[in-house]
Amino acid sequence: MPRTRLHLPTPRRTAPPATRKAHAGPATAPTTSPPPAETAAETAADTNAAADTNAAAPPATRPHCRPLLRRLRRIALWALCALLAAVLGTAVRVWWVARQDDRPSVDAILVLGASQYDGRPSPVLRARLEHALALYRENVAPRIITVGGNQPGDRFTEAGSGRRWLVDREVAPSSVLAVPVGSDTLQSIAAVATTMHRHHWHSLVIVTDPWHALRSRSMARAAGLDAATSPAREGPAVDSRATQFEYIARETTAYLHWWLFRRSSGFGHGVI
Repeated sequence: MPRTRLHLPTPRRTAPPATRKAHAGPATAPTTSPPPAETAAETAADTNAAADTNAAAPPATRPHCRPLLRRLRRIALWALCALLAAVLGTAVRVWWVARQDDRPSVDAILVLGASQYDGRPSPVLRARLEHALALYRENVAPRIITVGGNQPGDRFTEAGSGRRWLVDREVAPSSVLAVPVGSDTLQSIAAVATTMHRHHWHSLVIVTDPWHALRSRSMARAAGLDAATSPAREGPAVDSRATQFEYIARETTAYLHWWLFRRSSGFGHGVI
């Protein structure tokens, strides 16, 4: 049988990678066309706008400052609450003491001064004198002290006008002592305290308007006197609710001013 010869394909010889790279030649870099003029202008405008926004924005709060700000706000809130509590508490005390009527046996009854018109007591002063006269007739004290100076040009003092009014109502002249000193409550109380210490008197009942009772009593006690109050319930100071609220507000402010600074406030009603 005849033989059949098989012809296999001869494999191609390939060049090594280095040789292929050498024959391929240098690679060509892709080329990009320059951006249009409008696109470049828009890009520049956006960049400028972003820069302006960053410059106008406020600096962010540093994290470590926030606890300090919260603490300061908390302190301010507590201080405001304390101030409101002090004002409201003082107003309540003014109202409460105004309602008290203490009539113990004392060395003297003190009538705080108010306006007088050429020797005639004003309605406020007359209401105080009438109440002091009632206390004297109840034997609360063996004597009455009137206090208060005068204004420039006045011929009479508040103390002298009050003493004359009481003597005209059959109070013995030896039982009425006038202290013609003082243009405000603090000056009047200081003058009365000096007079009482000189006579070795230590206790007194103060006659004044109801809303003035707390401050006058506090000043007298601060001057070393054993003081109680019996306010006058008649007169202009208690005419209406509106008047009472006004006097309570003014006395609250005046009392706090005296308590803080130990001096007269320069405003208020009556002898302040």
